[in-house]
Amino acid sequence: MLAIRLSRPVSQLPGKTLSVCDRANGTRQSLLFSSASFIRMSRRTYAGEVDPVGSKAVLVTGCDSGFGFSLAKHLHSKGFLVFAGCLMKDKGHDGVKELDSLKSDRLRTIQLNVCSSEEVEKAVEIVHSSLKDPEKGMWGLVNNAGISTFGEVEFTSMETYKQVAEVNLWGTVRMTKSFLPLIRRAKGRVVNISSMLGRMANPARSPYCITKFGVEAFSDCLRYEMHPLGVKVSIVEPGNFIAATSLYSPESIKAIAKKMWDELPEVVRRDYGKKYFDERIAKMETYCKSGSTDTSPVIDAVTHALTAATPYTRYHPMDYYWWLRMQIMTHLPGAVSDRLYIY
Repeated sequence: MLAIRLSRPVSQLPGKTLSVCDRANGTRQSLLFSSASFIRMSRRTYAGEVDPVGSKAVLVTGCDSGFGFSLAKHLHSKGFLVFAGCLMKDKGHDGVKELDSLKSDRLRTIQLNVCSSEEVEKAVEIVHSSLKDPEKGMWGLVNNAGISTFGEVEFTSMETYKQVAEVNLWGTVRMTKSFLPLIRRAKGRVVNISSMLGRMANPARSPYCITKFGVEAFSDCLRYEMHPLGVKVSIVEPGNFIAATSLYSPESIKAIAKKMWDELPEVVRRDYGKKYFDERIAKMETYCKSGSTDTSPVIDAVTHALTAATPYTRYHPMDYYWWLRMQIMTHLPGAVSDRLYIY
């Protein structure tokens, strides 16, 4: 796959030393690649787009902030009828207020906790009653709502594993199952926001990785099942956009770390020690500061998945470091990637 993406021999292109390392653990190797070819890869040309019709309805989850908030505004500007699912609409969240301030008959915020079967079913009723012709269905569902956390396996409580899975994985499944009848009628689209960590594991991120690997598997199974019915299913795998989505702040990282340490079994605290624990937290803080602040590649990918006549199966809005690392970890033997990123 790497060879296919390089349109000319590396020797004929301006060279760039690429540091292949585990940014969490500090291991570092150097490889020479062309920056030009990776720029072309990261700015993929989306050809064959279909202009959306104003009557096409799309529901996006997690619109209080981050990707969902930007998506709701962007899809509205493209002409879609947008239902913006917001966890904190009933609490008067600032993001919800900004979306409501547009005062458009094509953008409606709705209270939606993807963990609540009652709220999901209520959202189905709202969308169904708002469509001009419900028998023609709803064009698109974007499963964007998600939460994240960090912590090595022995540092992470079972409650945390369950909490992250309830939103990221079961929330995606619950929303999809509930809206599929409407999507099928329109022969529409399901777009699931996964992550590069849904394709490759990373230390201290097992609660998040587990759920995103699950989203990948669920999406693949759904794509196979929906193909004969005319419904297209796409997966968007963003790289590190933590800085843009405000998932973490220095204060929230410290709060999570304190709670985690306080709740650790005594044997774990004794065996690992506070110094090791603090070093892991410091690496997480560094990782959170290194992400991209420009969410447009993600917004463009979702838009293409919703509007293209032939959308891609997977989209990779990420910088070349993470794209290359993902190719290595998913295509080469584990012994190779382990040597680069663990040993």
